[in-house]
Amino acid sequence: MNEPRRKNPTFGVAVFIVVAVLIVIGTLAYNAIKDKREFDQQNASVPQAASLTTTTTGAAGASQ
Repeated sequence: MNEPRRKNPTFGVAVFIVVAVLIVIGTLAYNAIKDKREFDQQNASVPQAASLTTTTTGAAGASQ
């Protein structure tokens, strides 16, 4: 009566490509967030020192 449906190999390849692209995007996002946190931890003291010199220089310039 009814013949069994044949599998469509194109659908399987498309799913594989979509999954692979999502894994790559996820990996890039994870690495970017991890590197940003490392960078922020290493340079956490630099903005404080820069703001102190800017404030000191700004105050000296304003008093003149």
